[in-house]
Amino acid sequence: MKRYVGVDLHKSCFTVCYLSRKGASQLATFPVSSAGMVAFIQSLQKRDEVAVESTGNTNYFVGEIAGKVKVVRVVNPNQFKVITQSVKKTDAQDALTLARYLQKGLIPEVRQRSKPSRQLHSLIGTRDKFIKLRSTLKNKLHNILNANGIVTSRELFSSEKGLRSIAALELDAHDQFELGIIVEQIRSLNQTIEKINQEVSTRGQQLPGHQHLTALTGIGNITATILLNTIGDVNDFSDEKKLAAYFGIVPRVAQSNETCHYGHITKRGNKIARTALVQSTLVAIKYNAYLRAFYGRIKAKKGSGKAIIATARKFLTIIYRTLKNNWVFTDFNRFQRA
Repeated sequence: MKRYVGVDLHKSCFTVCYLSRKGASQLATFPVSSAGMVAFIQSLQKRDEVAVESTGNTNYFVGEIAGKVKVVRVVNPNQFKVITQSVKKTDAQDALTLARYLQKGLIPEVRQRSKPSRQLHSLIGTRDKFIKLRSTLKNKLHNILNANGIVTSRELFSSEKGLRSIAALELDAHDQFELGIIVEQIRSLNQTIEKINQEVSTRGQQLPGHQHLTALTGIGNITATILLNTIGDVNDFSDEKKLAAYFGIVPRVAQSNETCHYGHITKRGNKIARTALVQSTLVAIKYNAYLRAFYGRIKAKKGSGKAIIATARKFLTIIYRTLKNNWVFTDFNRFQRA
């Protein structure tokens, strides 16, 4: 008999609700361990459907039971507010809620990544953290120097020459010591980030569509890898609007009767990919007449902030069609395809 299995997963244990077609339910709790997973798998049937919320160890859980049941659906917690907003919130109740919504086919799912894609996604995230840490340390350098009456530009410490110039400054021993420590850490971060960049670039060149995106002005190897890792299979998106919503660069819409209000962009999805898209758009505007003209029209009406987001969405549409139609540009700025 087919069952609908809801799983409330935690770090150390998980609560399971087995719901039959007729509505009868059974509850069980298992530890997150080898023995616990074996016991849980033994309780499953081939025709079962399983629903589990996306958490830090969901990939491990799904990997352990894959092939043991008919289907495993990973629930998107941002779209499934029934559990978080429930008045009665217990592990057993959460598992039962998952099972019931699974039975009715109302589970909002998360897109599943392959293991290489997850690993690349993690590496890109690590790179982003190191870059932010480096920026924090550079800002600290500026603060210390400004406190001593030395005005510095934001770009000064982006080069080794700029870092070396700090040693020649006449400051007291305390500031010189602190500056030396920070410079040493920035140099170490530069080497680490460069090592990660090489690895990300190498892995990115193996992704389908990498050549297509790097043919677009403004998109380099690293940016192409970030975008492709986020997009995955472009055929998962029926049109460019769905992809824009996935990137979080569509406005919030509030409509009631005859009133319709468009707010700020949703900012849902991968923040690193959205930032990479905007940064590549800023470069593309400088060289592509079509995007530059589009940006200029929107800027004249709504200002530069909204104009760059609108142009980024336009650029994402071009990216979508490039991947969808398998285009490779010999001269993107004149829209000449190979």
